[in-house]
Amino acid sequence: MAPVATTEQTLQSNGTPKKAVSNGIAKVFNPFYSPPASDENDGTYKFAHYKPSFPDIVWAPLEEQEVTDRGLSADPEKNALFSAATKVQHLTPAIGTEITGIDLRQLSPQQKDEFAFSKIELWHSDVSYELQPPSTTSLKLIEGPPYGGDTLWSSGYALFSSFSPQFQKYLESLYAVHSAVAQADGARAAGHTVRREAIESIHPVVRVHPATGWKSVYVNPGFTRRIVGVPKAESDAVLNLLFHQISDNPDFQVRFHWEPNSVAIWDNRVTTHSATFDFYPHTRHALRATPHGEKPTSVEEYERHGKVAKDRQLDIWKQTGISLPESAQLGKSTPRGYND
Repeated sequence: MAPVATTEQTLQSNGTPKKAVSNGIAKVFNPFYSPPASDENDGTYKFAHYKPSFPDIVWAPLEEQEVTDRGLSADPEKNALFSAATKVQHLTPAIGTEITGIDLRQLSPQQKDEFAFSKIELWHSDVSYELQPPSTTSLKLIEGPPYGGDTLWSSGYALFSSFSPQFQKYLESLYAVHSAVAQADGARAAGHTVRREAIESIHPVVRVHPATGWKSVYVNPGFTRRIVGVPKAESDAVLNLLFHQISDNPDFQVRFHWEPNSVAIWDNRVTTHSATFDFYPHTRHALRATPHGEKPTSVEEYERHGKVAKDRQLDIWKQTGISLPESAQLGKSTPRGYND
């Protein structure tokens, strides 16, 4: 859930959230996630019809859905998509490409497929506790602050490639629990209806993207709680390492500064993201489209069908003509100079 900046003081003097009363029910307001009480039924905001609503509705648990990744039908070179742009800026093989002048409403089926074939390397991963977490996700900013409010993405591909082959193999053997319990508890504390009972799902720590065949670390601080089948101390140590690499290592990250009507499209299966909460008291309001993805596929399951899962960095080097000796180890520690 994206944070919402408020326009009134919502903290008590001791720094704890204030309680407001609505219809006789006390609600706890979090200044990052809840609108102020004065925002109820405010029709003066020009995008009021897009504001979140919390109807008193309860839904049945989701059932498994068949998903076909449109990227499997795409031209990896994306010729149809790039030819329609007014500007194509190839950033780096690790980050991807920025394109300007595309009208998303006018994309042909072929161009949509090429959009779906995402190699973008863009800290939580949206609702990863679902049985089938989201795939390619888009976000459009309709109201933004004059400063701040950037979004950062961290690449699960790059994180996997950064480790030694031995540690990569270990991670490939692990599964982790992703939980919705804390999010549901937060909704109840804010006085909202929990529309589906909180679930927990077990997903591989390393998943394979169905279109690229690349391996990606699939854990995130927001929803991943523990690794299955190992002692708690080991689980905590491994997850803490992965979480800190996601949030602290700039080599895996890209940062996007929003402008009104900016649209970001990223692959939720192979990235984690975080907004910067540095724009109070201004408004940051965006619209998101989040489709179902497939159930995360482990390396073992992917290769069971005769395919070979790949390391993204090795694949990029191969595509760019860089040859490495067989003894080369991606995760081998090397000295680094001072970076300004």
